[in-house]
Amino acid sequence: MKVYVIRLSENSNKISVINFVSPKATIGNNVKIWHFAYVGNDTIIGDNVMIGSLTHVDYGVKIGNGCRIEGSVYIPPLTKIGNNVFIGPGATFTNDPYPMSKKMVGVVVEDGAIIGGGSVIKPGVTIGRNSVVAMASVVTKDVPPDMVVMGHPARIKYDRSQYDKKKNDWESQN
Repeated sequence: MKVYVIRLSENSNKISVINFVSPKATIGNNVKIWHFAYVGNDTIIGDNVMIGSLTHVDYGVKIGNGCRIEGSVYIPPLTKIGNNVFIGPGATFTNDPYPMSKKMVGVVVEDGAIIGGGSVIKPGVTIGRNSVVAMASVVTKDVPPDMVVMGHPARIKYDRSQYDKKKNDWESQN
């Protein structure tokens, strides 16, 4: 089955393709894919996932349940994303440590992780469970679970409990 999201132009009967979802992709329940997105062959997307506009999810990617992937994100082949992961706009995952290599290695993002917008993740890196990558960080090494990393290259700044406290303090301000 081919899945396309299409629209008719207001002034003509011309049909234009807005999204492409491979007929070889497996899409869970209650998945929302926004405008001009691409989902490649043999990709598996869990339930209750949102994929933003202009996002490219390449072939062979696995995305767990309850994930939110914002717009203009690039997710290359071999990437594995756990459950309840947030990926901010413009984040780029990579899978080729020596371009143009014949051998690729994916990125692993474990359950509950947060990847800030504009971040770049090096091939072969694991982002640990419930960890946070601050916006615009360049992640070149594995991130341990429950840690917050930031910078170029990304380094541990504090743990997830401190992040949650800072977030709650900020949200409670008037």
